[in-house]
Amino acid sequence: MGSRRRWDDALHLLALLLLLLAPVPPRARARRDAEVYCGVCRALVDEIDWAVKKVDPKKTIQVGSFRISPDGSQKPNEIPYARSETHLLELFENICSSMDDYALYVDPDTQKRSYMRFAPRDSEKMGSVDFKNFKFDPENSKSLKFVCENIVEEYEDEIISLFTHEADHVADKLCNAKSEICDPSVQTLHPEL
Repeated sequence: MGSRRRWDDALHLLALLLLLLAPVPPRARARRDAEVYCGVCRALVDEIDWAVKKVDPKKTIQVGSFRISPDGSQKPNEIPYARSETHLLELFENICSSMDDYALYVDPDTQKRSYMRFAPRDSEKMGSVDFKNFKFDPENSKSLKFVCENIVEEYEDEIISLFTHEADHVADKLCNAKSEICDPSVQTLHPEL
């Protein structure tokens, strides 16, 4: 019985060592890549902002308490749906799928690397896109989505707060000030933001 236990302990130790010595998978490497995280953070803000702007500004949602006041009346509070917490949470469910439409772009003049959208959104027209300066990599696309999901999960409250209360410079506020994902010395990767 004792030798069986030692054998099990040895196998567990061997398995642990193999895990520690295994090469770092691409997703884990992406976690440490500041350029990827910064680019995805800014792309995420751009995607949320675009989705918010698509919503009819007249559409509202009732929030708050539905209690009846002493005089018997009920006063629900209505707010614009587009920037409501409910809408933002709905967006979070699928927003990272849009990272499939982003790729690494290398500016031919400055050699500056950034993550840019290469595919148009619904009914959106894009100017001429020079695809030869994009670096398409299926593994990178998976990494972008993974990083996006990590950012949404980790900074959900900050994203909601910024989009419900702020309208200007959300990318800088989220990606630089709140999360410090982007190095302040890095210029905006998405000039259209």
